[in-house]
Amino acid sequence: MATTAIHAGEIHDPSGAHIAPIYQTSTFTFEDMDAVEAWTSGESEGYVYTRPGNPSRTALARKIAALEGIGMGEDREQVKAEIFGSGMAAISGALMGLARAGDHLVTQRVLYGSADGLISNVLTGYGITNSRIPGLEPGALEHELETHPNTTVVYMETPANPTMLIIDIARTAEIAHAHGAALVVDNTFATPVLQRPLEHGADVVVHSTTKYINGHGTVVGGAVVSRDPEWMMERIKPLVGGIGGVPSPFDCWLTNIGLKTLPLRMARHSESGMTVAQFLDQHSAVVATHYPGLPDDPGHEVAARQMDGFGAMIAFDLGSYEAATRLLDRVQIAKLGVSLGNVDTLIQHPASLTHRMVAPEERVASGITDGLVRLSVGLEDVEDIIADLERALAH
Repeated sequence: MATTAIHAGEIHDPSGAHIAPIYQTSTFTFEDMDAVEAWTSGESEGYVYTRPGNPSRTALARKIAALEGIGMGEDREQVKAEIFGSGMAAISGALMGLARAGDHLVTQRVLYGSADGLISNVLTGYGITNSRIPGLEPGALEHELETHPNTTVVYMETPANPTMLIIDIARTAEIAHAHGAALVVDNTFATPVLQRPLEHGADVVVHSTTKYINGHGTVVGGAVVSRDPEWMMERIKPLVGGIGGVPSPFDCWLTNIGLKTLPLRMARHSESGMTVAQFLDQHSAVVATHYPGLPDDPGHEVAARQMDGFGAMIAFDLGSYEAATRLLDRVQIAKLGVSLGNVDTLIQHPASLTHRMVAPEERVASGITDGLVRLSVGLEDVEDIIADLERALAH
């Protein structure tokens, strides 16, 4: 994993530069018309314009594909990735690449707020209907797919944002495939270091590379990864060029640099995440702690089976909006912000921020209470993170 993160997809520049250059250009030139003809006929590969393709983006795509393909055996070489300008662009691309007007999409009840809005409000305007099942419970999923034979996509997050709900990827893939649907998994919280959905039967993986993959809070980006290279070429690549939701070469370069330390960072994130979760779980001011690494967490058994670590995302409930506000106003090391996966600790109130557009009754049904707080444990000394939380919880 660490060797792949450092070496896969790297560009070896003819100048001998140890770190690949940034191909910060909007267009590429041809030597002459013979070169143009060779390119149009497919005799030679090359780049024409940065929207459909750029070497910095290609390098990042190959590295992410190589990491998600670990554990795929001989099929690893079939895994391909495309890079988008944001995580939401990647999710939109994956769903638009699988569903058309008249198709149906089945997903879980709790979703990242923007993904929730895309599925509930945007795709419906293009004739793609949807239904929700709490936790994609297998029996209910079977029934829903039988009720909607036009389902082409089952979409899931595991761990889910923000409640940390865990869903069995392999079982869900088995059910989806039996009904002719593809399974798309948002793997942002886990990253390929801790979880590789393709290995468990998923067809497509999406990431917000803004988060752990970049790791430093300096870019916005996304990725779509699939075991089906033909689908990637025929359905996803045209969306990249046609819609144009692509990142800059500089953003790709920064993300690639961050990705090289991902295995090292995720090991530390996970170790600290477990320690902080255990602290919160034992604190008298905390009503409930949601973290798959805790033995009594409802998703622990499944997470232990399909993940190589439990990560650093924690949700904990303080019982009321007032209690959550008192905590959020008093933390010092943990910064109040909506993102996650940075080297520093971030904390937020989902009902007010990432999920504010979700109807209150839907939030409650999804487990997003007014007292729920989401914590992204950073790489500071874990004793300092705990001391910060302990001071704030005293109020």
